[in-house]
Amino acid sequence: MSKDTQGRSIRRVATGQAPDGGSVIVSDEQVAPIESPLMPGARFYSVWGADSMPTLPNDGAEPAFRTWFPTDGGYRFEFIVIPPDGASPPPGIDQAAALAETEKLLPGLMDVMDPKHPGWHTTDTIDLLYVVSGACVLKLDSGETTPLKAGDALIQTGARHAWGNPSGQDCTLLVVSLGVKREA
Repeated sequence: MSKDTQGRSIRRVATGQAPDGGSVIVSDEQVAPIESPLMPGARFYSVWGADSMPTLPNDGAEPAFRTWFPTDGGYRFEFIVIPPDGASPPPGIDQAAALAETEKLLPGLMDVMDPKHPGWHTTDTIDLLYVVSGACVLKLDSGETTPLKAGDALIQTGARHAWGNPSGQDCTLLVVSLGVKREA
C-alpha cells in the first residue's frame, strides 16, 4: 500500500452479478488521489460510496454520490494520507480560489471545518479507521491526544477532532465512514 499512496493511483476492482445471476468483475480501474491547494501533501482517495445502502442482487455499477462525507444512511470507503506537520499552503495563495477548488474536488469537506481553528472538524458520521502505514495523533477538543501507528484501529463517533502528524513521514488511513443522524 505504501507505494500506492505516494501520489499514485490505487487499483479498485468491483464485482457484480450478471442478469443470469453469475458473479462477474464489472470494473478494474485506477483511483487517482485528490489533492487540495489548501492542504499541501494531503491526499484523498475516494474508492467507493453511496448516499444510501445498496440492495442485492447488485450489478456492481459505481453508485453516485454528491459529497465527500456520506449523508444519513450512506457510506464512503476511502484512503486519506496525512502529511507530516508543518505543511502549509504556499505564501500568497488566493484563498477564495483555493476554497472554490477544494469545494469542487472534495464537495462538503470545508463545510465541516472550523474556520477559527484550522484542521478541527465535526462530521455526522461513524468512522472506522485503520492506520495502514506511518503514525499520526488524534486530537480531541477536551485536550486529550492519542497517538496512532500502523496496525491501530480507531472508531471515531462524530466527536470534534483534528489530526496531527509529528512523525516526519506520511500516515495513510483506510477509512469507512457511515452517515448517521445527529440528534439535537
